[in-house]
Amino acid sequence: MMQIGLIGIGAGAAAALLFASVTSGTLFSIPLFYLAPLPIMIAGLGWSHWSALVGAVAAAAALGLFFGGTFLFAFLAGAGLPAWWLSYLTMLARPAAETGNGAGPVALEWYPPGRLVVWASVLGAMVVLVAIPNFGTDADSFRAGLNSALSRMLGVTSGNATKPPTTNAIALIDFLVMAIPPAAAVLATITNVVNLWLAARVVKFSGRLTRPWPRLSEMTFPPLFGASLAAAIALSFFGGMLGIVAGVLAASLVMAYGVLGFAVLHSITQGNRSRGFLLAGVYASVIVFGWPVLVLCLLGLIETAMNLRARAARKRGPPTPL
Repeated sequence: MMQIGLIGIGAGAAAALLFASVTSGTLFSIPLFYLAPLPIMIAGLGWSHWSALVGAVAAAAALGLFFGGTFLFAFLAGAGLPAWWLSYLTMLARPAAETGNGAGPVALEWYPPGRLVVWASVLGAMVVLVAIPNFGTDADSFRAGLNSALSRMLGVTSGNATKPPTTNAIALIDFLVMAIPPAAAVLATITNVVNLWLAARVVKFSGRLTRPWPRLSEMTFPPLFGASLAAAIALSFFGGMLGIVAGVLAASLVMAYGVLGFAVLHSITQGNRSRGFLLAGVYASVIVFGWPVLVLCLLGLIETAMNLRARAARKRGPPTPL
């Protein structure tokens, strides 16, 4: 128990330093900031979810002590608790079979990777939804508060003196007010997924990962996930706060289908001689340009309707015996 606590405190210290790096204002601090959940997840996957919880609380307490309550709440809601919950679910397992003589379980069924991606998207949306009341409690006040914050950030307003805003500046701010909430949910979802993958790789490399590495190319989503996305998209066309909340949720759920699109791409390219080159090109284009991820989101959506992986497997046929 002492080791669990010490590991948690160490992970919390590392996470707090990464999160607090954003106060330096340097460009290099941005990736460090988004890696803040990583130490918490490593502790949870390699030791215990209790270590992850201790780390999340310790990091939040340290940030609150040095930077105030805003940092405490921001870390706990945006990084600490999501990292703890995802690491807890990742190591969740149940008996998959019983021996005939009642000797006990012979295999474990681990929490499916597809459901972990679903949780990553839901938590990504929740991070944004928790932050919305900071700008306003209804649609009009939220948009006005975000508009004011962006105007100050972009230098349209400065202190008590207001610069005459140009038409382009007004149009840009209006666009950002609409785009930032769903974009923030997408970014939070990506952050959760990437950090969880990195943490699992680190713990696996160290030999402490007790869970077998899953076949990520075979991940699937729960049956009702598609219906949830359809409902969120439909509600996003409503006005008021309901539309804003639904838009945030829809954006994060669509990003989950982007992850499924990567899994489909890995599956259907098996046996292709140019597979490595193709996958490297897709990953590079997504990292450099960003927008190609929309194609992968579409691929993930098509998979749920047409089962592309099964079609590709039938076309390849059984593996050739050596």
